[in-house]
Amino acid sequence: MNLKRQLLLVSVLTLMLPWAGYEFIRETESALRGTQQQMLAGTARALAGSMTRFQEEFPVRDATFAPGDQLYIHPLGSRPSIDGYFDDWPLERDSLRTMRGADGPVHVALGEFGSGIYLYVEVVDRDVVYADSQSIILDAGSRHADRVNFVSSSPPYLDETIAFAAEAPGRILSYKQTAYGFAPEPAITAFWQDVPDGYQLEARIPSALLGTHLGVVVSNTDDTAKPGVRSSSFEGSTPGQAARRLPDLDAVVVSLVQPGMRLLLTDAAGWRIAAAGEIDNESMRASGSGFARRIYDLLVESGKEAAFAQPDPQGREQQTYVSSALSGRETAAWFRSDESGRAVVAVAAPVQANGATLGAVVLQQGTDAVLSLTNEGLARLINVTLITALVVAGVLLGYATWLSRRIRRLSIAAEAALDNEALQSALPSALAEDEIGDLSRSFSSVLKQLGDYNDYLRSLASKLSHELRTPLAIVTSSLENLEHEPLNEASMGYTSRAREGADRLRRILAAMSEASRVEELMANAEPEAFDLKSVLDSTITAYRDVYKDRSFSFDCGIDKAETLGSPELLIQMLDKLVDNAVDFSVDGDMIKLGLTPADESFVLTVENPGPPLPEKMRTQMFDSMVSMRSGKNTKHLGLGLYVARLIAAGHGGSIEAHNTDGGVVFEVTLPHA
Repeated sequence: MNLKRQLLLVSVLTLMLPWAGYEFIRETESALRGTQQQMLAGTARALAGSMTRFQEEFPVRDATFAPGDQLYIHPLGSRPSIDGYFDDWPLERDSLRTMRGADGPVHVALGEFGSGIYLYVEVVDRDVVYADSQSIILDAGSRHADRVNFVSSSPPYLDETIAFAAEAPGRILSYKQTAYGFAPEPAITAFWQDVPDGYQLEARIPSALLGTHLGVVVSNTDDTAKPGVRSSSFEGSTPGQAARRLPDLDAVVVSLVQPGMRLLLTDAAGWRIAAAGEIDNESMRASGSGFARRIYDLLVESGKEAAFAQPDPQGREQQTYVSSALSGRETAAWFRSDESGRAVVAVAAPVQANGATLGAVVLQQGTDAVLSLTNEGLARLINVTLITALVVAGVLLGYATWLSRRIRRLSIAAEAALDNEALQSALPSALAEDEIGDLSRSFSSVLKQLGDYNDYLRSLASKLSHELRTPLAIVTSSLENLEHEPLNEASMGYTSRAREGADRLRRILAAMSEASRVEELMANAEPEAFDLKSVLDSTITAYRDVYKDRSFSFDCGIDKAETLGSPELLIQMLDKLVDNAVDFSVDGDMIKLGLTPADESFVLTVENPGPPLPEKMRTQMFDSMVSMRSGKNTKHLGLGLYVARLIAAGHGGSIEAHNTDGGVVFEVTLPHA
């Protein structure tokens, strides 16, 4: 793990510092919310007890009908227009009751405004069949049509149906069926509106014409000869009692609700029969940044979405805590809005009389009165903590970047100093007063000593050649004089071997002084323009004659290679490379030479099969007195490739060596003329 990641990890650990504060806030929020729940529970219990005085106002639940057989009549705040559209109803679309139809869903809504009951029905129908003179009244005879029947009854006496069928879109006449027959009902206003996927029906019916039990039956036929499919809002033969807000109980709950609270009253089936009050709008208003709320959500106990705290749009409260209250158990719950982050505490208490549960009192209140997201101190703590953590992380990351960049520059400079022929002892950060400055100065000292040692090694060959030449001349002249003296056979053998050793030592001294001579020649030689390709052609022909146990190939893709320099020195450089290739190959091997053009230069290659170069020697093999030979080749002093490098550099080029598949290739780059 690099330095930046380490310091970044340390900066992340700074988030542990405010954790104790978060834990305290979380525990405090939970404790205060619990206190608020207890307070609301006591209030709801008291309200439920006071409701027993109005037990006669509560609807008596008829066990004959399931709650699903009942329709809810919504109180409307304004009068809808009878035009077949729902957009002017003061209700949301999720207030519509959904039934299963023949071709798709059927949506139904009932509302009450003034003395009228408003009916809205949406039917998905692929093929609308209109009524005619024979089928306009309840599919008389064998003729059938699409229609909506509004069933009204007051058991056990009243049982009648209001039928809606259209001969064409627009205002239609409704028919009322009683035990005595059918009759048009002019007091009912209805409108049939065609839509692309079916039709919509809207009607206003005077409340006086209806009973207590209401239901909707939709008949959908695709053939006038068939009655079609019936979709009903109730399971049995008659609908259940319609549920609605009761004005008397509404007046009671309005007098009991406290500011900032919402009070709902339900019957035994959960239908809302009274409601008053609203949760304080501040409870549902966003506070602080959304990012702070997300962090808070991770810390505090999560609650259900606040939409569950809203009154059920279809009129029946079926939340878990309300169902528990209708079963006789007082229950509390809390909710939180995903949009605003505000919390709502809710309590449901059963209303009981004579051992029976008449309904439930639901009391809801926002949590602004206690510690929650509206607490400005909490918002400031979260914001300051996050900002501090981000600042610390940014500072540490910036410091790590600066520090790692200094170390990286020092590392690159040290590697570059080792790669260069002349070691550079000046490194970055040498003037700094910190540990990196100490490290840079230590590296500089080591590089300086290493450079001095390399300079000594480079001059060692010429020094030895100069110092040993005179003693060698004395030894050689003494041996020559000794050969003219009368010697026995044994002495003559010793003298011959001494003479051979002196000759060998002379050749070694000549090789050692060769580098110095090359440097002098490069300094004094007059560069001339010549064709490198022609020089190579003639030289390679000579190699074929000298090294007859090797094969030579020359691959050149250009006709002429004009360069500037000394042909003799370049041939000497090539001699060193070919001699090296011969030494590291065996009889019969192919030595490949090539010349290719490059950007403003030529690339001369010498490739031979043989053992690969050790990785550690690739940067040292062109240094003075460095040899990779062993066995019979130990007589070499490691000066050949060093001389080759001097000649290449003297011509403004460079030389490199690489491993290939089964061999080694030397590349010499020479500039154009």
